[in-house]
Amino acid sequence: MVFVSYDRKPIAVREWTDVKDPVGVVQIAHGMNEYAARYEKFARALNALGYAVVADDHRGHGDTDPDTLGYAAGDMFEDTLKDMAGIARHYREKFAGKKYVLFGFSYGSFLAQAFLERYGRYIDGAVIAGSSRQNGAAVAFGRLAAGLGKACKGEKAPARFVNKAVFGGYDKKVGAGEMQWLSTNAESNEQYRRDPQCNFVCSYNFFGAFFKGLSGLYKKRNAKGLDRSMPILLLSGADDPVGGTKGARRLLAFYKKQGMRDVTLQLFEGGRHEFLNEPEHFDEAVSAVAAFLKRVPARAR
Repeated sequence: MVFVSYDRKPIAVREWTDVKDPVGVVQIAHGMNEYAARYEKFARALNALGYAVVADDHRGHGDTDPDTLGYAAGDMFEDTLKDMAGIARHYREKFAGKKYVLFGFSYGSFLAQAFLERYGRYIDGAVIAGSSRQNGAAVAFGRLAAGLGKACKGEKAPARFVNKAVFGGYDKKVGAGEMQWLSTNAESNEQYRRDPQCNFVCSYNFFGAFFKGLSGLYKKRNAKGLDRSMPILLLSGADDPVGGTKGARRLLAFYKKQGMRDVTLQLFEGGRHEFLNEPEHFDEAVSAVAAFLKRVPARAR
């Protein structure tokens, strides 16, 4: 379907909702340089558990902006958050009385972190996957580099320097070759490399908005918006260069410090970033999500 957002921009939304009397809804927020359809297998697994699933293609991604991949006008992080909130309102009304859970992966996981602080009232629980608590110095450097690039080359220009600094760093951490940081599944990594809707460079506008969004995630004034009773599940491959064991544990510690009463972490040993695309971890990940969903209550609204 096409969801018309707050600023009248059409947002492409993929639905896996052919579920008889669903027990709940899972809204997926995908990662950077990908799109909702890549979650087909995971969504079907959730359908089998009795959950309807929806996922938008974020601004600058997929079928929402197929002709300008990596770029959309405006604050792409903030505007995507507003898109997600509007989509959550829409499907909460469509599936009234059902539990509603947000699943955010990678870039989508940082959107989910911000969503919890600003729009947590729309959901009953959240799964934050392939994530971490980001290093403040690295975020500040990224924001500076994106700002300089935007000023010199324009907001639409591909941010090749920033892109190489981020993803090249991930390659080095894993040390298995280009894009092998994504997963242990070389075939899946090659499919990603060959997919024009994945293998592109985001704009300076994207990275500027992204790093700006990250810079506010752990500030006290924003953390005050957290619902301390919200159930949260953190999932990560132990060898994920985006966060992995250390980064995920830093995020866990942050939420516990904020007084979150129901936050847990599960690591997949030997797993990298896209653990859902690793045959040795897919079933384990689905089981972890299924157990979490089962205990998330549908709160009265």
